[in-house]
Amino acid sequence: METIIASIGLALMIGLSGAGSAIGLSQGASAVLGMVKKRPEAFGNGLVLAGLPATQGLYGFVAFILYNAEIHKGLTLFQAAVILGAGVMVGFTCLISAIQQGRVCANGISALGGGHDTFGKTMILAAFPEFYAILSLVAAILMRGLLAL
Repeated sequence: METIIASIGLALMIGLSGAGSAIGLSQGASAVLGMVKKRPEAFGNGLVLAGLPATQGLYGFVAFILYNAEIHKGLTLFQAAVILGAGVMVGFTCLISAIQQGRVCANGISALGGGHDTFGKTMILAAFPEFYAILSLVAAILMRGLLAL
């Protein structure tokens, strides 16, 4: 039973963070396609901005790697609950963060298409939702200490 609970946590870590990144990436990529019709020379800047939401999927993958080894050690119910909690936290935070970051980036890319110099400003604003995904990963790393209890 404990292995099932912990496995659900691992699935949430990787699944939700990956889904959020996929959604955020597609929002940015769609905006780039619209932008290149007006300003094809700005493709490189649009590509960089569109790729930013990919990092949340990486954070979920890092958390997955950190906790995956614990499943093979035999878990108590408390340890399984810690892994489930970390999965819920990282998964949902990265899901929402990547989607919202994709929206910020898509708006910045659209502004680039309109001839505005918004690359740097968009990078700064896109860091705000990213910050919370990073915090969730840091919290998950700190929660690993609970597994020793």
